[in-house]
Amino acid sequence: MKIEEWELIIVGTGPAGLAAGIYAARSGLKTLLLDEKMAGGTTADAPIVENYPGFLKITGGELAEKMVLQCRQIGVTIHELEPVNEILIKENDRIVKTNKTTYTSKAIILATGSHYKEIGVKGEKKFKGRGVSYCGVCDGPLFKGKTVLVVGGGNTAATTTLYLSGIVSEVLIVHRRAAFRAERALVEDIKSKNNVKIFWNTEIQEIIGDKLVKNVLVVNNKTNETKKLPVDAVFVQIGETPNNKIIQKTDIKMNNKGQVITDSSQKTNLPGVFAAGDLTNHPVKQIGTAVGQGITAALEAYCYIKRPYYRK
Repeated sequence: MKIEEWELIIVGTGPAGLAAGIYAARSGLKTLLLDEKMAGGTTADAPIVENYPGFLKITGGELAEKMVLQCRQIGVTIHELEPVNEILIKENDRIVKTNKTTYTSKAIILATGSHYKEIGVKGEKKFKGRGVSYCGVCDGPLFKGKTVLVVGGGNTAATTTLYLSGIVSEVLIVHRRAAFRAERALVEDIKSKNNVKIFWNTEIQEIIGDKLVKNVLVVNNKTNETKKLPVDAVFVQIGETPNNKIIQKTDIKMNNKGQVITDSSQKTNLPGVFAAGDLTNHPVKQIGTAVGQGITAALEAYCYIKRPYYRK
């Protein structure tokens, strides 16, 4: 199998990976981005983004598209739909194997992001794609004029609720606590919607249906009262889990949450290996912080590879 040589390989094309690609290419590094999916990461699934500097309001898909376009125009090579199967760290080379070829580079930036968490209740897997969804912007239009339920209390659940409220007839929110964790501005927007109903201190016990979702059995965790709510869809928005499958096979250190441990320079415990974005142990998971980490990782990778005079 032919081996391709690059100066820097970035695994993952979400905001962290794309920002790293832009800065790496601008620094003059021959840079390759790899992703098992289409470029853009989970940002592309966001119904609306209102907290990214420079954009009062923009869809996640539009923002991701702009980042991808800028990355390509600067000269970064992006290989989509090419999953990484193995990463090997040698003394002078970092080896990345995919289902298509083998690549070597002087440094690697891991920016594989995260994937949506599941509730883990009966019926969730059975009705996945038949009423159970993890992406409001992807599947929301399928339930125009119907009743849907959103699970969660953070920013993702809030933005999904607001997006769906403009499409469906009614949005029910189930949150296991007595208050949202979402930004105040989002919470105020939700409270202003006439077609949104909130169930506090409430958890899903089971998702019920035949061919499609029909009902959800919920329980109040304070009173133990159970209810069966008729809904046409369930949108699970309870957070994300790091995509660390390939990293588990390496000596890269992770914490008990499966997040890659990095220092303030985005360095891992292995030389020439950096990480950025939702994959890492950084406490704030936002597009802006992912971009900042990607930039830092790219500039540190440049210094590692080129050894400029100011770092000698």
